[in-house]
Order: sequence, then C-alpha cells, then structure tokens
Amino acid sequence: MKIVDLSFTTYDLGKLSKPFRNSILTTENKRLTLVDVHTDEGVSGTALSAEGATRFAAPIRERLLGQDPRDFTRIWHRMFTGWRKPVVKGDAISAIGSVDNALWDLRGKAFGMPVYRLLGGYRSRVPAYSAGGYYEEGKGTGELAEEMLSFVAAGYRAVKMKVGGADIPEDVRRVAAVREAVGPDVKVMVDANNAWTSSQALRFGRAVEEFDLTWFEEPCWPDDHAGMAALVGQLAVPIATGEIEFTRWGFRDLIERRAVDIVQADPQTCGGLTEWIRIATLASTHHLEMAPHGNHYVGAHAVAAVDNGLIVESYAGLSPWQDEFLGGISFVDGELVLPETPGLGITIDRPALERASRT
Repeated sequence: MKIVDLSFTTYDLGKLSKPFRNSILTTENKRLTLVDVHTDEGVSGTALSAEGATRFAAPIRERLLGQDPRDFTRIWHRMFTGWRKPVVKGDAISAIGSVDNALWDLRGKAFGMPVYRLLGGYRSRVPAYSAGGYYEEGKGTGELAEEMLSFVAAGYRAVKMKVGGADIPEDVRRVAAVREAVGPDVKVMVDANNAWTSSQALRFGRAVEEFDLTWFEEPCWPDDHAGMAALVGQLAVPIATGEIEFTRWGFRDLIERRAVDIVQADPQTCGGLTEWIRIATLASTHHLEMAPHGNHYVGAHAVAAVDNGLIVESYAGLSPWQDEFLGGISFVDGELVLPETPGLGITIDRPALERASRT
C-alpha cells in the first residue's frame, strides 16, 4: 500500500449568529477544515484540521508520497524532520498532527478496527464534559447559569466555562453563579486561556476555592512554567494545561518542572495521535492523567486508548452547527460511546458541506 495524494479542504460556512469570545480571541465565523490522505489501494483517511495547517500541505505531501501508511513511526519521523529550520513548535506541528490523525483513520480502515483499539483499547466508553460559558454581548450571569444548566439537562455531569475575559471579581461572581445553578454534584472547570500573570491567577484561584472546581485551565502564559509550578504548589484546585504545547519534548519540560496536574495535550496540535500516545506514556510515569483539548471525534479515541485517560472535551453547546455535517460518536448518560466502525468513525456529509460553503 502506498500514499498517492494528500489534500486539505476548508469550508467557509458563513457568520455565527452571535459571536463569542474567550479571554483573548473572538470567534465570528463558521469554518471547517478537513485533511484527506489517499492510497493506491483505494483506502483513504480523513481528519479535522486547523486552518493554519493548510499552508504546510505541499512539503508534507512531498514527504508522504510513495510511503506505506502503515509504517506510522517512520512516517511521523519523515514529517517532523528535514525542514530548512528545526520544526519545534507552531502550525507546522499542528499540520503534522492533522495528517497523522488522518493516517490513523486510514490504518483503522485498512485493518478493519476502530482507532482506539489500534492505539491501546483500554475502554470503549469515556466521560465527557461540555465546554462553553463564553463571553457574549448581552450575556450576564443569569444567561451563563442557564447555559450550564442546559448542558446538565442534556446529560452532562461536567461543564466548563471561560474566565479571564472580565475583571477578577466579576469572574468570581460568574463562577459562583454557575456552581449555585448546577449544584454540588456536577463537575465545574474554568479556563482562562492564558489571561493572567501567575500572581493574578493565584488571586483568582484562592477566591474560587470554595466552589470545588475540578480544574483551573491555562491560568497564565503557556511558556511560564515557573508561574504554573507556583500555582500547582499553592492552590488546592488542580492546574490543567498543555493544549498549545507541542511534541513529547515540550511536555517533558512542562511535566519535569511540575507545572501541570492534568495534561491537556491536543491530539492534533501536539503532533497527532502518534505523539499523543507518547505524551500519555510520559505522563503516566509521573502519575498524571490526560484530558485532551479539542474536538471529541479524535479526543475520545485518545482517552479510550490509555489507562490514564481522564475525560474528553466536547462542544455540544458551543458549535451545534457542526452536527449538521459531522457525526459518528454517540453521547449516552454523560459518556461518549466509541464507534466500532473502522478508523475514527467520523461521518461527514460532504455534499451538505459543499452546498453550505457556496451559499
């Protein structure tokens, strides 16, 4: 079996009816990027991709053409090495990760097995939380609480909200409103998206300790390992981070500095599922759990594959428009049920995507 083609396709699906923001970025558009890898035997693989990865399609294609897609270690090494400058972090790694995930989808189809079984097969159901709680125009604490309650009503037993986009007292009030609304038995996580200095994050973390948070995500700048290590040592709430860290070497530094309690390697951004499994193994040697950032279509396979998988992020309340085009993993009683279909099991309505992107 040989790889004969690689392509990225971005579908521009129009504007969101109501833009939303975290502490640093505002999202206004609906876009979806897919990467496809094809072989001479008619077997192909598909995965979701970041938009920024598309500009690396040509050099990655050159490294893949003619290769046997089943040789995953050698192929990952070919994608990672041989650049004019060392590829350590950034969109190039995310591009490699997107292609690597598509290759795992392809391998699953070639071997007739779901990806989570190929990667380890620890379990077939995984806990999931719904991410949301973004800042929006006209959205107060009442509306925020209603949003979180809608996730609970849909069957989620864990929810995540944004912080860092308002002043600290206001964010504390927002957390208090959510905890009061969902009650003591629902897990609540907060995500600052790198908004604060370590001292500001410490102030916020101490102010919300009474609300029994499951984790405090990305409290400060991602390269501030010393600042995050200080938070790990001084706060009762676990520190979760790593969604924009890259490769096993980046996570080695994060873990060895004791700057993380819950490792959030994104199965795309970190370098793909091949690299994610290596990071999960590294984390397990330090008795740390994995809670990947990103879409649940790949994240569920990652968590289901390892014995230190904690929970999967999903965006059921944030991007319901994606349900018009994507499917394949069912949600039952707070858990994602892994499909037994070969590959990642993602169903994609490409004709609908084509029609929507033309309107």
